[in-house]
Amino acid sequence: MKRVQFSSPLLPYLFLAPQLAVIVIFFYWPSVRAIQSSFYLEDPFGFGSTFVGFDNYIGTLRNPEYLAIARFTAIFTALVTFFSLALGLLLAVKADAVIRGNAAYKTLLISVYAIAPPVAGLIGMMFFDQHIGPFVKIAAFFGWEMKVGLSYFDTAFAMITVAVWKQIPYNFIFFLSGLQGLPASVREAAAIDCRSGIKRFWTVIFPLLAPTAFFLLIINVTYALFDTFGVIDVMVKDKAANNPITLVYKVYMDGFRGNDIGGSSAQSVILMLVVFVLTVLQFRFIERRIHYT
Repeated sequence: MKRVQFSSPLLPYLFLAPQLAVIVIFFYWPSVRAIQSSFYLEDPFGFGSTFVGFDNYIGTLRNPEYLAIARFTAIFTALVTFFSLALGLLLAVKADAVIRGNAAYKTLLISVYAIAPPVAGLIGMMFFDQHIGPFVKIAAFFGWEMKVGLSYFDTAFAMITVAVWKQIPYNFIFFLSGLQGLPASVREAAAIDCRSGIKRFWTVIFPLLAPTAFFLLIINVTYALFDTFGVIDVMVKDKAANNPITLVYKVYMDGFRGNDIGGSSAQSVILMLVVFVLTVLQFRFIERRIHYT
C-alpha cells in the first residue's frame, strides 16, 4: 500500500490540530470538570464549594426517583434501538427491491433525517395533540383515550414513537448502502440454493450486513441515551415531574433547573461509565461473532 508523503513531519499534526482541539475543549475538558465537580457541593453562583467525597454518588444511587428514571431509560433505549434498527432494515430491504420510482421512495425516507430533534419533537406533539392530533383520533377509534403530557404511559409511548421515527432514516441509509454493496453473484447463488426469500435473507444476506448492523447498534444506543434530549425536552413541556424522562434529561433538570451542580455532575459521570461499559460489552461479546469481508 502506498503511503502518503508530507513535505514536513509537523504537517500531519497541523491537519489534526483543529479536530483535536474540538475534542479536548468540548469533550475531555468538560469530562474532567464533571468528575471534579462530582466530589464537591458547589454553590450554583460560583461563590464556593465544599468537598463531600462520594456523597453525591451515594445520594444519587440511593434515590428512588433516580432508579426509576434509570429503569425507564433502559426500557426506552432498548425499544428505540430495536424498532429503529428493525424498521430501518425492513424499509431498506423493500427499497432495494423497488425498480420503478426508487429515487422518490428513497428521498422520502431519507428526508426525515434532516429534521433536528427539537423540531421532530414539535412535529410529534402535533401528531399527538389532544385536539388536532391524528394519532389521538386513531387511538380514540379503538377506545384508547390518549393524553400525552398527562398520562405517564401515553407520554412514554409518544416519546418512543417520535424517537424511532427520527432515527429510522439514518439506519435506512446505511442498511441500503450495505445491501447495494453485496455482490450480485452471491445473491444469484443464494437464490439458486434456497427458494425461500425469508430464509435466504437470514442465512445469506443478513450475515453479510452484520458489520453494518453492529456499527448501527452502537450508534443507536448512543442516540437513544443522548441525542433524544431535544425530543424529550419538547414533549415533556418542562413538566418532567409527571412525565417520563431519561437519565440525560435528569442531569439537565438537576443541574440547570435544580442548581445541584455536584449531584448532576455525579449523574453525568455515572451515565458516562454506563455507556463505556455497554460499549465494551458490545465489542466483547457481539463484535467477536461478526466476520468482516
